[in-house]
Amino acid sequence: MEKVLVFGGTRFFGNKLVERLINSGCDVTIATRGKTQDSFGGKVKRVQLDRSVDDSRWDEISSVQWDAVYDNICYNQNDAEIAVTRLGKNVVKFIFTSTLSVYGISETAQVEDDFSPMHYTLPEKDKELDYGEGKRAAEAYFFQKSGWDVSAVRFPIVLGLDDYTKRLHFHIEKVSKEQDIGFPNIEASMGFVSSDEAADALFFLKDQPGLGPINICSEGHLTLKQLMNHIENATNKTAKITSDVTEENHSPFGVSGSWYMDPSKAKAAGFHLRKLESWLFPLIDQLAGQYSKAH
Repeated sequence: MEKVLVFGGTRFFGNKLVERLINSGCDVTIATRGKTQDSFGGKVKRVQLDRSVDDSRWDEISSVQWDAVYDNICYNQNDAEIAVTRLGKNVVKFIFTSTLSVYGISETAQVEDDFSPMHYTLPEKDKELDYGEGKRAAEAYFFQKSGWDVSAVRFPIVLGLDDYTKRLHFHIEKVSKEQDIGFPNIEASMGFVSSDEAADALFFLKDQPGLGPINICSEGHLTLKQLMNHIENATNKTAKITSDVTEENHSPFGVSGSWYMDPSKAKAAGFHLRKLESWLFPLIDQLAGQYSKAH
């Protein structure tokens, strides 16, 4: 029975990943701060710790030999260093949840070589970094310092009914209420991935050799204008789009230019990608229906 450790497995695609690991017969331990209840009952072991604090709460997991470790909640080099120091040589395979944010805005699809963690100069310890730079530094630390078999899974924005950040919900509510939504560039193209697809990809990588950086996203992309057109159809309302962006109306998808990835490496590895429109448009319809019934 494979022993698997999951940092952050109680919400969203992390929760779905743990379900898949349990169903496959893995011996699963989840490590979180214990602030979010889970529904796994006695099917998992639990360790309560703060991922960003190196203290005695790590002792329970630091001496265990792990067949696979998933890290969904590492955001910077300091967090990465704690894991590498504490887990040492007791990791066979390490799967790190990274992000599209390691790339910049581009009118062409980003490929893995557009950011190389092996050629990244690590910043000074404890230096404050924004989200994208923090993930770059974390990737670099794992690849340069751990000696583990690492895959860094670069996801775009993850969407689903269970998205606790409610980014897609924001747009449906604003359109339904006929309120302004601010977009710096409504013609920008974006890619997305569903929470189920994200969980499937993480589970898939457990049984693969370390693939290094790997883009995981649905196949295809669309402009923000196309996205809003479908929300208009689903809500029977006209979206009030403005380029006068404020803190209140700023779309969570509001980017200055196109931002999407090429998932060819994942396809070549044998991972089945979903067509973006096959799940995104039905999700919008479902959320719009739920909002209409509630209001």
